Amino acid sequence: MAEQRNASERHTLWIVLGLNIGLAIAFFASGAFGDSNALIANGLDNLSDSFVYAISLLALPRSAKWKRGAANVSGGLLILFALGILYDAWRRYVGGSDPIGTIMIVMALVAAAINALCVWLLTRLRDPDVNIRAANKFSWNDFAANLGIVVAGGLVAWLGTNWPDLVVGVIVAGIAAWGGVGILKDAHGEHHKAMHDDDKATKDTA
Repeated sequence: MAEQRNASERHTLWIVLGLNIGLAIAFFASGAFGDSNALIANGLDNLSDSFVYAISLLALPRSAKWKRGAANVSGGLLILFALGILYDAWRRYVGGSDPIGTIMIVMALVAAAINALCVWLLTRLRDPDVNIRAANKFSWNDFAANLGIVVAGGLVAWLGTNWPDLVVGVIVAGIAAWGGVGILKDAHGEHHKAMHDDDKATKDTA
């Protein structure tokens, strides 16, 4: 039964990993062409997620301790990604940028559909471990960020200014940092639960 569940989780994670790598490439290309911090932020987010999904795939057949360690790496990567996006937003704020609103909207809508598919695939898995829960959190965060880019793209096209793009980029960084902290807390909770179960088992055998 456990082997069947691991096989199902592995298959789903491979699909989600491939979709996120494709999205990262598309975000980088459209962000560079459209001069958009928000699109590049989401590209880095999806690239970070891809590393996390790869770590999760490695963690599936391993011990609970290894899985908690993998989740800690995942949370740390998200926080590092958030810092990088904040730096890029500051650089564009100081140096100026000229984002293209229509490109932002189209790319965000395509990405939102793909992220919705990832959420659906991940929520079908039963009794998810800490890494699967982390992957699901990433997909929900990405979906929310995509909707924010649609709004920002509309404001950029309407107002002819770059601040909505920068604001959404910063918000995406905030969502990523919040998600990273949440994953670290989840892994910490799993660690304490495991220690409690070990202490209980020791007392029962004493």
